[in-house]
Amino acid sequence: MSSPNMNLILQGQQADKTSVERIAALAGAKRITPIHAHAWRCEGVEHSGALKERVYAACFEAKIDGAFIQPGRRLTDFGLVAMDMDSTLITIECIDEIADMQGLKPQVAEITEAAMRGEIEFRESLTRRVALLKGLDAGALQRVYDERLKLSPGAETMLHAVKAAGLKTLLVSGGFTFFTDRMKERLGLDYTHSNVLEIIEGKLTGRVLNGIVDADEKKNTVERVCAELGIAPSRAIVMGDGANDLKMMGIAGLSVAFRAKPVVRAQANVALNFVGLDGILPLFE
Repeated sequence: MSSPNMNLILQGQQADKTSVERIAALAGAKRITPIHAHAWRCEGVEHSGALKERVYAACFEAKIDGAFIQPGRRLTDFGLVAMDMDSTLITIECIDEIADMQGLKPQVAEITEAAMRGEIEFRESLTRRVALLKGLDAGALQRVYDERLKLSPGAETMLHAVKAAGLKTLLVSGGFTFFTDRMKERLGLDYTHSNVLEIIEGKLTGRVLNGIVDADEKKNTVERVCAELGIAPSRAIVMGDGANDLKMMGIAGLSVAFRAKPVVRAQANVALNFVGLDGILPLFE
């Protein structure tokens, strides 16, 4: 079953005109309109599941991000952008870097990866990883923030544009308040929700306080913030990269997989593998 007249947005820093024209022809596009130097709108595409698979395979091979979007969608159709933090808004997994201060990065990173792929339930994985940090000096958190935490490419451009369009911002993370609080202040975010690490006498106890922000809690948080804003979750854009993000992405009007695991890319409306977070902006007219 095909639905007529979708737009196919193609973008990539290294994308050349020949590759774009080849993929547009594969999609049967009626017109190609340049959006900017690294993005093109291919119009009048008859979208079907089989076509989507072929186009996305060709895009991936050419290191181009492709997304099928209904014509006429605007950023102002939405009221909220909700983001995961680790490996989405920022380039690192904070817990892996904290563990590195303890000489435990390989053990912790292995559990992180398994959880992101959906092989271990997130709640169990976080409990196991945090337990490994017991006894670590809490100063390690500040060192990770100062020395290792970097914003993902395009993060500030994207946030500037969504705020200018009147959308609210939510950072919802299976990571820690130490980092989300600092991101909120630094980037002027409206809402944050994440886990609280227990610290006693300047040391991590290996425990999390007040329950764990897992996949269900992330989804509940998006619903709660939408309710507070008086909008339906269908007016939320939700961005994530791991299995823990799938439930909140599942209720969104637009779900965006950013540099994500295959299980997440497969279920998202849009996958950004090569461009930055500002790659959501050319999707809208």
